[in-house]
Amino acid sequence: MQEIMRRATTKGFARTSTLLRDRIRKAGESRGFSVAKVLTHWAEIVGQDMASQCRPVDVKYGRGGFGATLTVLTTGPLAPMLEMQKEQMRQKVNAVYGYNAISAVRITQTAPVGFAEGQAQFTPAPTAQPEAIAPEVRAKARDTVSPVADDGLRDALERMAANIYANTKNVRKADS
Repeated sequence: MQEIMRRATTKGFARTSTLLRDRIRKAGESRGFSVAKVLTHWAEIVGQDMASQCRPVDVKYGRGGFGATLTVLTTGPLAPMLEMQKEQMRQKVNAVYGYNAISAVRITQTAPVGFAEGQAQFTPAPTAQPEAIAPEVRAKARDTVSPVADDGLRDALERMAANIYANTKNVRKADS
């Protein structure tokens, strides 16, 4: 009986925070606070040193709706260092927006190895060096573009032709 009465009294009511969440978010965005900016421009906001140690994961508004909590992902050994820099990180993010958009920073850790979604990689992977192009392919590219009079254009076309010939299968069959 009490359960029926409880449902009857709460039916039609919702928390104020859920009603105002979208309005608060729109008000924050109208004042210049955009969550996407924090996520996409992280290295520019906090600096390359701090960005190489952590990355933003989430920005959530609290129940009060004033200020958000920034969640930052890092690896276990770096967490104590970042814990000491939380206030500086918060100030840097808020400096971008010009007001206290972020009221708190939460640091979460993950292991450097493990499940795919738990792996943290903060620095970009090194780019692979291109393979060396064989001298025969370079000579063929040079012969192909030799009629071009402009030196700069000829050099650019030669590099392009060498890459095309090097990446085309059965280059020798094309020669015959």
